[in-house]
Amino acid sequence: MKKPLLKVLICPACRPAEVALTPEIRQECGGDILQGDLICPACGHAYPIRDGLAYLEPPATSPKQAGTGYESPRALASYLWSHYGDLLGDSEASDAYHRWAGLMAPGQGLALDIGSAVGRFAFEIHDRFDFVIGIDKSESFIRTARELLIRRGRTVLLPEEGQLVRETTLRLPAAWHGHNVEFLVADAQALPFRSSTFSCLASLNLVDKLPCPLRHLAEMDRVALSTGAQVLVSDPFSWSLETAEERHWLGGKTSQPFAGRGLDNIEALLRGELPGLRKSWSMENRGHVWWKIRTHANHFELIRSCYIKARR
Repeated sequence: MKKPLLKVLICPACRPAEVALTPEIRQECGGDILQGDLICPACGHAYPIRDGLAYLEPPATSPKQAGTGYESPRALASYLWSHYGDLLGDSEASDAYHRWAGLMAPGQGLALDIGSAVGRFAFEIHDRFDFVIGIDKSESFIRTARELLIRRGRTVLLPEEGQLVRETTLRLPAAWHGHNVEFLVADAQALPFRSSTFSCLASLNLVDKLPCPLRHLAEMDRVALSTGAQVLVSDPFSWSLETAEERHWLGGKTSQPFAGRGLDNIEALLRGELPGLRKSWSMENRGHVWWKIRTHANHFELIRSCYIKARR
């Protein structure tokens, strides 16, 4: 983990109090902390840094099951293809991350990619801001994003059919130097950052995957600058009871609160027409991006992710 991040990190378990974390560094190299812990002086919890990867989820977070869900090799292969299929030379690849990045105006300050998965959006916008941080709950995704950041590429095993896989090599463009990019394991509903920190924030295909999406939007709002900030929220709004109780959905239902369509309700939240956020935003535009994910050589999912872009 890059040492400059220390000045913006807080204990996610102690929110709303903003308690700075005390580093206990056991190994570092060139400004990167490789081994150590970040200690909260208030609650005493130690957030580990192992092999350069910082784990900043609240201690109550359920343990991840290696090899299952988003930690599985197949999920990793699917997301690597969805993020970098064009760099793998696949004519079926989506340009979604390039299009999302094109919606963000260049600016100064820090940018935050929430639910960054394997990192494409963070790399796409790295030259538009002073520093870009990507976070995700998946250790597998963040470890892979950091591997790409450091090694500039990796081998990808793409499922073809059944047990058959195809080995290919992913290489990042030289222009994506990554000196001002970092990835952390963290929770979108309990961000480990000080309030009023980021000038650019993005939440891509994440809202409908969280147990409490309103808490996520409130956390985005908290860490955004009070003025001079831009935010992008894009989602297919595939609400599911397996992910969140219906009372926490931000749309897709006839009952209040948040009856109607998810994008309309998020716009109302951002405008301050519905309660939940501390300060209102001004809308810039709405639209959609076609996002594609690959399961195997003969199975793809084409997903319309509806976005809203706002400023304040």
